[in-house]
Amino acid sequence: LNVVCCNFIFPGFGIVIGIGIAISFLVGFATLFLVHGEAENFFVAGRSLPLWIVAMTLGAQSIDSNAILGNADLSYKYHFFDGAVLPIGLGLSLILNGLFLARHINAERNVLTLPDVFAKRYGKIVEVLVSIATIVSFMMLLAGNLVGMGVILAYLWGLSVESGIWITFVIVWMYTVSGGLFSVAYTDVVQGIMGWSGCVVFAYYMIANSDPKAPPPSIGFPDYIYPDLQGEGGVCDMYDGVSCTYNTTLCCYNVDKWCPSEDNCTTDNGAYPVGDQPVFSNQLSYYNALSPFPNAMLWDWATIFILALGNLAALDFQARCMAAKTPKIATYGCLIGGLFTFFVGIPFSYMGAITRVYYGPDSVHASFDADTCQPLLGLPTCALWLPDASAFLHLLTHDTPAFLGGWCLLGIVTASMSTADGAILAMGTVFAHNIVRQLDVWKPDLISAENLLWVTRIATVPLALSSTLIAAYYTSDNPQGATGYLLIVAFDVMLATCVVPLFGCFYCKTPRPMAALLSVLAGAITRTVMEFTLPKDGYLLLPYDVPEFQDVGPAASAALPTFIDAPEADIWDPSVEVCETRQFEDYTGVDSLSALLASFVVFVLVQFVEEMMDRPLPTWAGLAPYEKKLGGDELDKSEATKAVEHGEEPPKEMELVKEETTEQPADKEAEKET
Repeated sequence: LNVVCCNFIFPGFGIVIGIGIAISFLVGFATLFLVHGEAENFFVAGRSLPLWIVAMTLGAQSIDSNAILGNADLSYKYHFFDGAVLPIGLGLSLILNGLFLARHINAERNVLTLPDVFAKRYGKIVEVLVSIATIVSFMMLLAGNLVGMGVILAYLWGLSVESGIWITFVIVWMYTVSGGLFSVAYTDVVQGIMGWSGCVVFAYYMIANSDPKAPPPSIGFPDYIYPDLQGEGGVCDMYDGVSCTYNTTLCCYNVDKWCPSEDNCTTDNGAYPVGDQPVFSNQLSYYNALSPFPNAMLWDWATIFILALGNLAALDFQARCMAAKTPKIATYGCLIGGLFTFFVGIPFSYMGAITRVYYGPDSVHASFDADTCQPLLGLPTCALWLPDASAFLHLLTHDTPAFLGGWCLLGIVTASMSTADGAILAMGTVFAHNIVRQLDVWKPDLISAENLLWVTRIATVPLALSSTLIAAYYTSDNPQGATGYLLIVAFDVMLATCVVPLFGCFYCKTPRPMAALLSVLAGAITRTVMEFTLPKDGYLLLPYDVPEFQDVGPAASAALPTFIDAPEADIWDPSVEVCETRQFEDYTGVDSLSALLASFVVFVLVQFVEEMMDRPLPTWAGLAPYEKKLGGDELDKSEATKAVEHGEEPPKEMELVKEETTEQPADKEAEKET
């Protein structure tokens, strides 16, 4: 028997995280006694959640390791908005959901999941396709949060990242399957009280007290040439620069002041000639805002759209809207949760610049790829900075007050747990209730009200295991960062397939099943085809024809960089020893937005054609709207059935669900009356 022992690298931090995980586990497991074997209690918490719990649990689903750790990771490696787009998109999604969908979702009856809403309008085929899309999406979402929590456990406890991921899976799965949405909701509250407060206090403390808040202009090293001249009031004057030795018109590093002896030197790597900033306000409006570095402006905007719109079809968000006591509570819960996402998440984008102060390219911890050159930077070698994948964790455990660092780590871990448990519950519910239940055609009563809970709990095992394997394989050495990128992939799937038909459910007078089916297929096919046909080099940068958008090349020369004061023969001449660079070319983001457009155009076109024809296009049985039997001995009634019982004309778009009866009409007149 091989036993994995935890080597606590940071004992105090590790113990705090362990206690927080234990409390969350016990609270989640205790909610088993609130379910009482009832499916509605397990899936939608008996539709009984008050506003404060709805707001907290929606915020908990939004504020996860993606919005915090992934955000800080991306803003550290790149810049502010590259991380901030995550909480901005997630928060906007909750606000849009509150404005346009939450009240309608809550008013739905005879539904346990979002695909049930599709089934009532579009039939079984669309229901199954949407179910598959949502499960794939949430496998990515769960994987991203497992990575986030697994990285932290591995860092603190001296484990491999894979071991941390598997430990996270076991803990979260066990309490999630016990109490369902009750366990998820109440652990979200406990985790919010323990963790979010720590994240908020840490972020705002660092913003208020860090000095500097971003890497300042580089002081340089002996023979370093400043980017301006003496008397101009710039960097040279800031550091009391002196005339250079070989080119006396230029301004160089003051050795006498900053490096009087080998053991008394103040230097850096010269990585920021004019300094960095916490935020470049034009990063989302000007493609070259980060010069001399490239700016992924299109991808940043695409990320906001993907998260803001794709998340509207999120299973976990809509399950909480269903679980709210009233439509008004669902609406206000979304609005509050969205604002809280901004309040907690966006400040973590400032942590990127602060982390670069301690672990950026000008820090003592910096490392570079020696076999790289970049003419724009004047570097014949060592042009590519290699960001530290654990830089933000180093900041929390080494460079901030220990109490605040531990509190924030607890917040990130509990945030990961709060989203991971919701993802596990959502996938199991949809798989059992919306996919396996379709097998009743061949095996009647395979899924019944009596065994639905157990089938759901069993279904969570292979689905959560699949996500865990993705998380263990797709670790954060990816150039975009695993936690943040997996979140975007998750809702890219939803954006392409489910969002347009979802709006059609509530904002079309007569939602057409064929329009929904073709819309789902058009979005999925467009997204898949463009994924493999658009040029993508993995850097998420459009091919602008400017030097900033040239990738590094292999080392070009053994000569000195162009910003070193030395004899001319010793300085690199890029025109003689050419650095072979290539242009970045990545159209990621175009595919996502194009898929949404294709889905929308097809849905509107088919809706228009069928309404003009006043009849559906050729169809088949799987596109007949229906409602499920959720419990009891009688079939649940559709809106059309209820209308007939009250002497009203059933709406054309709703197919009358025939109810089973053991009695036969006594005669033709009775049959006609019936």
